[in-house]
Amino acid sequence: MSDHSFARAWQTVAALAPDRIALVCGDRRLTFAEFDERAERLAHVLRAAGLEPGDKVAIMCMNAPEYMETFFGAQKLGCVPVNVNYRYVGSELAFLLDNSDSVALVYHDDFAPTVGDALSALPPERRPRVLMQVAHDPGGGVALLDGAREYENALAAVDASRPATTREPSGDDLMFLYTGGTTGYPKAVMWRSDDLYTSLWQMARPGTEPPDVATSINAGKKAATLLPACPLMHGTGLFIALSTLSGGGTVVLLDTPRLDPEAVWTAIEREHVQVCTIVGDAFARPLLAALEAQPSRFDLSSLRAITSSGVTWSPETKRGLLALLPTVTLIDSLGASEGIMTRTETRATDDIAPARFKAGERLVVVTDDGDVVRPGDERVGMLGVGGPIPLGYYKDPEKTAATFRTVEGRRYSIPGDYATVDPDGTIRLLGRGSACINTGGEKVYPEEVELALRSHAGVFDCVVVGVPDRRWGEMVVAVVQPAHAVTIDESGLAAHCRATLAGYKVPKHFVSVDSLQRSPAGKADYKLLRNIAEEAIS
Repeated sequence: MSDHSFARAWQTVAALAPDRIALVCGDRRLTFAEFDERAERLAHVLRAAGLEPGDKVAIMCMNAPEYMETFFGAQKLGCVPVNVNYRYVGSELAFLLDNSDSVALVYHDDFAPTVGDALSALPPERRPRVLMQVAHDPGGGVALLDGAREYENALAAVDASRPATTREPSGDDLMFLYTGGTTGYPKAVMWRSDDLYTSLWQMARPGTEPPDVATSINAGKKAATLLPACPLMHGTGLFIALSTLSGGGTVVLLDTPRLDPEAVWTAIEREHVQVCTIVGDAFARPLLAALEAQPSRFDLSSLRAITSSGVTWSPETKRGLLALLPTVTLIDSLGASEGIMTRTETRATDDIAPARFKAGERLVVVTDDGDVVRPGDERVGMLGVGGPIPLGYYKDPEKTAATFRTVEGRRYSIPGDYATVDPDGTIRLLGRGSACINTGGEKVYPEEVELALRSHAGVFDCVVVGVPDRRWGEMVVAVVQPAHAVTIDESGLAAHCRATLAGYKVPKHFVSVDSLQRSPAGKADYKLLRNIAEEAIS
């Protein structure tokens, strides 16, 4: 078994090429030596607080060096980095901290009120015992939460002359990636470092082993400069950042909570970025609009590729980008938090069409009966990926067994996307097997939104559906059966949802109906209700 480790790779780069730039954020530039040294200081802080291998360290930060430092520092100790969606409200954060058994939380001070709400909602014994508050604006004057330490001061106070631990980072070290599922609350996908490291490499190079980073550096191999325009708190941004740093490359970060197209193009020009990562049309359309408005403003000659995952990337948007960036390759990545599958490339000289992927030994379509769908077999199944995949879901053996299945003697991750296989082996994606809504790369579970809506006195019943949207892929729409003699107040319902749900989960529209036309068993006809919603808002 291989033993690839992100932390060990980064330590190797720091030792062999200490002056290489690892992280850029605005005017801040960290070499690999500085990146390693700051992560080591954080490891000292966590170790002094009693953290041991296997303890969970939650990260609620925007795209900033502190995110990657915390990931690195945690893995130096053998602790488990845990991603936190910074759009969460207090109750959602409280659930994640409790579910993950997080012992430490590193957070930007922008989110201090949310953290305070979450801590208040948890019993004392379930609260993280280590709180580290990162100043987003050092002059902003945000007060520290009770019991929290200021991040920079804590690092500066450390005597780092001796290592925080003598352990070597291992391929068995874990990271958690909280993800939306088919139902209910988020759940943590457990990735071994070696499995994720290898899977990221093999997505573009099936069947090969990742190279030794020391050999690459000693051979003078140049590494890429990457800008993840999407948040590190999600797999799309985090995974490619991990991969880039592991090859000795540079990651350019924009520490803003929302996409700023002009800031993205400006940073690509300034830092000579070669690869930019986005989330489908939700990012591509605004980026394209900024270029079309000022096509000669930015020098983007360094850019070689734009990669996308998580949301549909339409041919129309691709054509627009390639018309302005004819030397750039557009890359569609197929996968999920539960498994990295494959990718396909589009260039200006290609016939630009929706992305298509090929079935093979590693990428299969599996029927409900456990059969692998062969080319030309017209049966519908669910997409599965083999090879290096996660261990399962944390503290959820039932969902683990349902998603990570052995088929024809091989273990596959089957997250729930339905598909067929054409006679030429092309996989035709049919959509999520559940009612889960994917809006701008964020997964929204209808049941959670429905529970929030049903707590409103004016709502008798409701069903939440995803309606196609050109920018976001899908928008969240609530079909509401009002309580007797009540006229729904859209702004009031939205405000009610915002009290307990992150903003992206709040329905964009509320459609009133006399009846949801549930079946005698109480089941909702999602296709019917989605059609009603589409017609009402068109």
